[in-house]
Amino acid sequence: MASRKPEPRRLAPARLQYMEELARLREESGMSLGQLSEVSKYDRSYLHKLERGERLGDLETARWLDEVYGSKRSLQNLWRLAKDDAYLGRYQRFMALEPMAKVMQIYVPQTIPGLLQTEEYAGELLWSTPHHPDEEDGLEEQLALRMARQQILRGGESVPAHLRVILDEAVLRRPLKGREAWKRQLQRLLDEAELPHVTVQVLPFAAGVNDLLGGAVTVLWLPDGEEAAYLEGSKSGEVIEEPEEVERLKLSYDRLRDLALSPQDSVEFIRSLLKDG
Repeated sequence: MASRKPEPRRLAPARLQYMEELARLREESGMSLGQLSEVSKYDRSYLHKLERGERLGDLETARWLDEVYGSKRSLQNLWRLAKDDAYLGRYQRFMALEPMAKVMQIYVPQTIPGLLQTEEYAGELLWSTPHHPDEEDGLEEQLALRMARQQILRGGESVPAHLRVILDEAVLRRPLKGREAWKRQLQRLLDEAELPHVTVQVLPFAAGVNDLLGGAVTVLWLPDGEEAAYLEGSKSGEVIEEPEEVERLKLSYDRLRDLALSPQDSVEFIRSLLKDG
């Protein structure tokens, strides 16, 4: 029996447009992939995968290519749209709501939230997923997208969201494999906690069990007084928009905040972990 050829990967519209625009601009420039690689820090294989839609790359790549082709910000704008397409499925609704949020309240019982992860932490977490070698491009892409999401805290062209994070003590007792990488992650938490729009609190083991231990929760305060919540497990996620359910999650979050260490004591706790190495 003849083997079946794999079906071509279906790309979302914005990503397809980004891929086609990359190829069109290069062809109009008269450069080959090899020549483009020679004038950049990117190898030919990576650039080829971008044009075939096998990789999305990051915003820095799109910015550099805009400069090379003189395309102003067109590739950067397309990349942002394509990035949103990459979250089709369980994250799509959440990714649409998150940039709109004026305030985000997050509780995580097991891992540092993505907005506060170093690239090393995010990479180790993503690579812990069982995968084949030919799937590593996809993991690299997820890593780039996760790092790009952190621009929400930097503001860019808009006011950055206010972020309130409660970290379960278990999060801080599960280090990375590399000691220095873990210290850099702890320092990142301390650095972010110094920002006026970021508050980090630690929920100590002494607080006991709580009804949110089963997964992370994010409460989004949206414009016009609307609110939504996102419940996330290690392999699943669900957006909650029913007012009564969101209100119950807010009450659960408020109870944890009452039990958590104060922001100042939380910073001292993290600082002590960093000092102990």
